[in-house]
Amino acid sequence: MKVSAIIPAAGLGTRMGGIKKPYMELAGKPILAYTLATFQRCPFIDTIVIVTAKGDESRCIQDIKTYGINKPFSVVAGGDTRQESVYNALKDLSSNTDIVVIHDAVRPLVTEDMIIQSIDGAKKYGSAIVAVPVKDTIKESDDDGFVAKTLDRRKLWAIQTPQTFKYDLIMKAHLYARDNNIQATDDASLVEQMGQKVKLIMGSYENIKITTPEDIIIAKAILESRL
Repeated sequence: MKVSAIIPAAGLGTRMGGIKKPYMELAGKPILAYTLATFQRCPFIDTIVIVTAKGDESRCIQDIKTYGINKPFSVVAGGDTRQESVYNALKDLSSNTDIVVIHDAVRPLVTEDMIIQSIDGAKKYGSAIVAVPVKDTIKESDDDGFVAKTLDRRKLWAIQTPQTFKYDLIMKAHLYARDNNIQATDDASLVEQMGQKVKLIMGSYENIKITTPEDIIIAKAILESRL
């Protein structure tokens, strides 16, 4: 069984002042280096596709060569949205790919166990995504900024990555989205649009996405706690 990883790393980081987050330094190394190192160590990952911003392909390849990645990898240009970027990577995969693991480049604290559990889930259910139960009370607002209702926290999950799928399923979902002008913020949503159930896999509250400057401080603290 061939398992490929897609690492979207094409975001511009608007909430970081336009800095390209995957190349930001975290405890002496680029964020992307931590992410790729975990996929490098995972024995079930055969190939890796990194999606970078248009024009950054050569720089990305050069940087990756310094990260110690010796698994087969390729770098493709991203699109205008994350969804389009992932689709570009899917088209780059070999036709004999069985399972696709999609993981945000800026979630550098992912563990091998999360990756493996998501792969096992995709094998069994077709799709599996890492998530954690919501800790806070969540309220839905109306158009005027007042509380419309309080949601049942027991049924709410904060979705993370990796999100893992059988190749045929996720490719079909992206093609369906393109044909029907569907836009979504994660790949699981595209699968859901076709009526396919998506299995939740318990993640970790440490598996944060680095989005704002304070996330760097938190990520550094988590890294230090793992030493």
